[in-house]
Amino acid sequence: MGKITGFKEYKRENPKERPVEERIKDYKEVYYKLPKDKLNVQAARCMNCGTPFCNWGCPLENLIPDWNDFVYKNEWHKAFERLSLTNTFPEFTGRICPALCEGSCTLGVNREPVSVRQLELNIIEKAFEEGWIKPNPPKVRTGKRVAIVGSGPSGLSTAAELNSVGHTVTVFERADEVGGLLRYGIPDFKLEKHVVDRRVNIMKEEGIIFKTNINVGVNYDVNELLGNFDAVVLTGGSTIPRDLKVEGRELKGTYFAVDFLRQQNKRVSGKKITEEEINAKGKIVVVIGGGDTGSDCIGTSIRQGAKKVYQYEVMPKPPENRDKTMPWPVFPKTLKTTTSHEEGCIREWCINTKKLVGEKGVLKSLKGVKVKWEDNNGKRQMVEVPGTEFEQPVDLILLAMGFLHPQHEGLLDSLGVEYDARGNVVTDVNYMTAKEGVFAAGDMRRGQSLVVWSLNDGRRVAKNVDKYLMGETSLRG
Repeated sequence: MGKITGFKEYKRENPKERPVEERIKDYKEVYYKLPKDKLNVQAARCMNCGTPFCNWGCPLENLIPDWNDFVYKNEWHKAFERLSLTNTFPEFTGRICPALCEGSCTLGVNREPVSVRQLELNIIEKAFEEGWIKPNPPKVRTGKRVAIVGSGPSGLSTAAELNSVGHTVTVFERADEVGGLLRYGIPDFKLEKHVVDRRVNIMKEEGIIFKTNINVGVNYDVNELLGNFDAVVLTGGSTIPRDLKVEGRELKGTYFAVDFLRQQNKRVSGKKITEEEINAKGKIVVVIGGGDTGSDCIGTSIRQGAKKVYQYEVMPKPPENRDKTMPWPVFPKTLKTTTSHEEGCIREWCINTKKLVGEKGVLKSLKGVKVKWEDNNGKRQMVEVPGTEFEQPVDLILLAMGFLHPQHEGLLDSLGVEYDARGNVVTDVNYMTAKEGVFAAGDMRRGQSLVVWSLNDGRRVAKNVDKYLMGETSLRG
């Protein structure tokens, strides 16, 4: 390892953010890049642990200490080669992954962890700048045809892996553009869409076929799908949002976060909005849900010109530092303040929405109450706090309370796959569903999760599909 005492000599340095007053006027990415010399210093902080828990914490099992060492030594091409062994799309995870690896970094026990995500992002961007990433179509085709339904992270990961070993891969996407949540779920200020296009164009040159505006089970017959392909992989994601079941939910002005974010991504891409427009301009906005999607709604609302933005979360405020419930190397569920929160938002925890009030069918206010969480025989129970009822004027409510399961109607019901208790697609240890030759991966199989877990699922299902088709496989999974 390069700098043996680097972790003692250097402090963590994060990339600078564009000024708030500048960035809220556009949808460009928020962060500047660290210069090369500072990246070398950040890589030097890696401790070369006997057991690298960053590798354990990463779903992709990235060989992080190895490429940290190469960056420290200015051997960027070697760093790129090592990163590419395990991660199909580092340009995505380097921008939007919560960095589970950093939560398990040994240095993080009593200091700030190594800047793994920043190093990962700069390695892959250096590779694109230097022209190291080029289309690499397989030399030989196997004659086997695979259909992948859904072009989100798990679908793209599956496609890249299966194509690399010579199978002819066709990806079906019901939207008008490839990318799934990368395209229409994540705002451009976190992931500009030219980054997605850059990778998809390479995949096309490698021989992967993409078919958009195809909703299998609706405008494309399921039997035709099964008849035309030797294997099918379902990667459609978890798409049914959790609803708010209170009086007044039907009032105009209450929408799912995913619909709000999808519309804005379309606007940024210059696409016409054909459905009812959802816009926060000049409005008092309440975002219900304290996760990343809620944060994305805040940043988007501010950029649209919202008058004021609130975020209500029913759960308690997380602690700012690790406590006994999250010991190292478990990823710490501590308070997360995003760049969107920094742009102007009133955050409230332990808030339960009781009723929505309107006039002539239009939303006007939200009635809520403070709650506390008590232990009830080992289970947390929500209890309302007497005297804390309130009414909040609001023009727009965005529901960002997570997703329940994939859509069953159409494709899944037509295939006859089985569902678990949560409504997700059941697979065996080989990722195969109850239907022979039909596999599933990503959020459709495991439930709502992170992009990095979807990429991992895509690589693993590809390995199993290859083995199913050929009797053996060289894919790492």
